Amino acid sequence: MSESDPLSPLRDSLAEIDRTLLELLRRRMELAAEIGRVKAETERPVVARDVEDRVLTRARQHAEACGVSEDVMEAIFQAIIRGSVERQYRVGISRRQRRGGRMLIVGGAGGMGTWFRGFFGLGGHEVDVMDPALASMPDSPGRYGSLEEIEDLNRYNAIVLSVPLSRTAEVLEQVVERGPRVPVIELASIKAPLAGALEKARERGVRVFTLHPMFGPGKSYYEPLTFVLAAQGDLAEEKRKVAAFLTHPYTKLIVVPFPEHDRLMGWLLGLAHLNNILFGATLIHAGVDASELHACASVTFTRQVTTALLVLGQNPDLYLDIQHLNPHRHEVYAATREALDRIQGLVDQHDREGFRQVMTNAREILLGE
Repeated sequence: MSESDPLSPLRDSLAEIDRTLLELLRRRMELAAEIGRVKAETERPVVARDVEDRVLTRARQHAEACGVSEDVMEAIFQAIIRGSVERQYRVGISRRQRRGGRMLIVGGAGGMGTWFRGFFGLGGHEVDVMDPALASMPDSPGRYGSLEEIEDLNRYNAIVLSVPLSRTAEVLEQVVERGPRVPVIELASIKAPLAGALEKARERGVRVFTLHPMFGPGKSYYEPLTFVLAAQGDLAEEKRKVAAFLTHPYTKLIVVPFPEHDRLMGWLLGLAHLNNILFGATLIHAGVDASELHACASVTFTRQVTTALLVLGQNPDLYLDIQHLNPHRHEVYAATREALDRIQGLVDQHDREGFRQVMTNAREILLGE
């Protein structure tokens, strides 16, 4: 590019504006930190939805003047808000640590175990980890290779089980056998295989909460964090007890009766996973070169590929277990076949009204109407 390039001074001006924006963001985060200190001292919640709504409304109102869409302007300020919340929340860590407890994560070296170590740490808790992967590592305080190495489980405020779905029942029974008096929180995606272990826990008087984080280990701590609690007893009481361990500005705790959990997951996980696996598996039989598909891809196809790859890039053993261990999977498969047959029939008959109605009804349920 020559020195006379007309873009050069424009880019220099942009760089100068970027430096100004970064300085303004630094000052904004300093103010957020000060707000965080005041909130921590006065026991106020970090997230103030009404304040966030006002910020986002202002951003949308200024979108046209900035020459961008409201969606773009809102996305920019949502990111700034998340940064402010993170700064405020981190400011209160030392105060939370004074009130925090001590947690044990069984399976703490795995993906979700590591995520929960960070999550509980942000909540001010001291976190110990037990994982067979640590057995060959040099001794370190708070790190154990087996349950047998931990003499007293009751020194913890709670014991969290973050182990592979196929091993959760076995590990839960091992913990229950020790008869801890503190709560045990297991994180399995499917609860039906735990029936026997949960019965043994009730017989021994061990309190077990069956919690399900609706996200994976790559989830940011500063985005909405939805947990589903499959309550075995009083819904409100169990929610109150579990919520005490999930204190965080973005936590959303939903409670459902234990028998309903797996049926919900059949649709929320089973169907979603199935559709994305089926999308990729069907293309195996397309008889079209993959590079040609991508070269000619529509926006819809590209978006579907992106979503499918999020599923297809996961642990196949886990995703098979989520399908296989759910006792309601046959409902999902039957509905999928019925829907395909219905759509095929409407297309074969060129039934415009019927096809339009299917699309309308499908849109309504996806919008939650």
